[in-house]
Amino acid sequence: MKNKVFDSFREAVADIPDGARIMMFSWGAAGTPQNLIRALRDKGVKDLTVISHNFIPAWLGSHVCTEEEIMTPFFLMKRVKRLITSWPRPIEAASDLLEVVGKDMERIELEVMSHGVLAERIRAGGSGIGGFYSPTGVGTVLEQGKEKRVIDGREYLFESPIKADFSFIKAHKADKRGNLVYRGSERAANPYMAMAADTAIAEVDEIVEMGELDPEVVVTPGIFVDRIVQIPDGALGSDKQRKELCSKYL
Repeated sequence: MKNKVFDSFREAVADIPDGARIMMFSWGAAGTPQNLIRALRDKGVKDLTVISHNFIPAWLGSHVCTEEEIMTPFFLMKRVKRLITSWPRPIEAASDLLEVVGKDMERIELEVMSHGVLAERIRAGGSGIGGFYSPTGVGTVLEQGKEKRVIDGREYLFESPIKADFSFIKAHKADKRGNLVYRGSERAANPYMAMAADTAIAEVDEIVEMGELDPEVVVTPGIFVDRIVQIPDGALGSDKQRKELCSKYL
């Protein structure tokens, strides 16, 4: 059996080249693969295409988190050439950050769509579906360059599937075959992102032996997962670190 367990995040991203297409969920601390994002940033790759539901820093209460507190795709700014997202700009509370990265943001090629369309395009990519028609965006700038069709008297836009070279996944538990169990909001986009990439890399709170996971609660089968890294206690996104942040800012 192929060994999917890697000793470090650095090792898990070592073969990601310049120009790679990478998808990663980002919605606060819980479901974001923070350690893989940091390892990719530290690797120094460039000209990336990043696919993520948002491209903003995280915040707790009124506090805008730094990359040392919650690492999000936003902090890959200098490595990104193209961005596919639904939320490309920081909230007003982080306007000072926007001023700092303003020129970098202007340089990035941007493709924006609704959260639902983005999710469904990724799901289509992972399911081998050739595309779908959606009414979202009809009559707006989002319809530019897209096929339009009338179905049952209503206008729809054709949306193509999205796939990636790599996906970064955050899950709660994995067994050594890569079967994944999620907790809470981790389950939002991670399962279908795992399906839509050539290589899926998961960071998890715990790795268990085969047979220890109840098959009834496995969401992502191991066939979709290529690499697994366990999050060290106290590292970004760990239960300990998240509790410390919440007690400090909430």
